[in-house]
Amino acid sequence: MICTWRRAGAALLLAAVAGCATVPNTEQPISGRLSLQVAASDGQPARGFNASFDLRGTAEAGELRLSTPLGPQIASARWSPQEVVLVAGQGEQRFNSLAALAQEALGESLPLQALPDWLQGRPWPGATTQAGASGFEQLGWTLDLSRRAEGFITATRAQAPAVSLRIRLETP
Repeated sequence: MICTWRRAGAALLLAAVAGCATVPNTEQPISGRLSLQVAASDGQPARGFNASFDLRGTAEAGELRLSTPLGPQIASARWSPQEVVLVAGQGEQRFNSLAALAQEALGESLPLQALPDWLQGRPWPGATTQAGASGFEQLGWTLDLSRRAEGFITATRAQAPAVSLRIRLETP
């Protein structure tokens, strides 16, 4: 069960971030640690995942690598407009979109394409946004940026199953 969640968590976060596409240099690399918590729902137990990450690129093309807190790489993902490639313990898997990867890995749709922008502390330009007291709401998620200057970002989704993603950036 732990290996399954490591893979699922890795896939979720890796996808956010095809083939042999090069990673664009349009964004600064972002590194840090993350904690993903999914609440129990519909008979499924609560689950969680912790990892270090390195993200390069944008919603259109990029690469995300996840490692255990002690250092060994868990998985990596590369994406472009043509495909998404996940490389994990069981080999390489290809998907036609970030949404397809999230659905397969977690059994639910998550806005992985927005993650590169969210980590930069800004809304993803591909969806409407509502400003909040300490951040913004987008795609059913609430982003708390009140401590971003210290390197902390929190993204939560209240819709079942409730999800919390806490991020500690190495360089805010």
